[in-house]
Amino acid sequence: MVLRAPREVEDVPDHLLAAMTLAADQQANSWKLRAATSAARLQRDQGKRAEARDLLAPIYGWFTEGFATPDLKEAKALLDELT
Repeated sequence: MVLRAPREVEDVPDHLLAAMTLAADQQANSWKLRAATSAARLQRDQGKRAEARDLLAPIYGWFTEGFATPDLKEAKALLDELT
């Protein structure tokens, strides 16, 4: 799978979901978290707060360590905002 820069703003959600799928296929949980955080932030900005939380919470829940890393801190802050 090759990811390309979206041509239109409307393409961004599809590209973020593709990035999440690619990261999952490669078992790259940190990359999947980053893509999910970006997708959740976009959903939040579109007024889809529940969907954003439902997307991000399970992925954040996979992690059992590393909570001091910037990616996990950012995801946690977004989840706290969405609660």
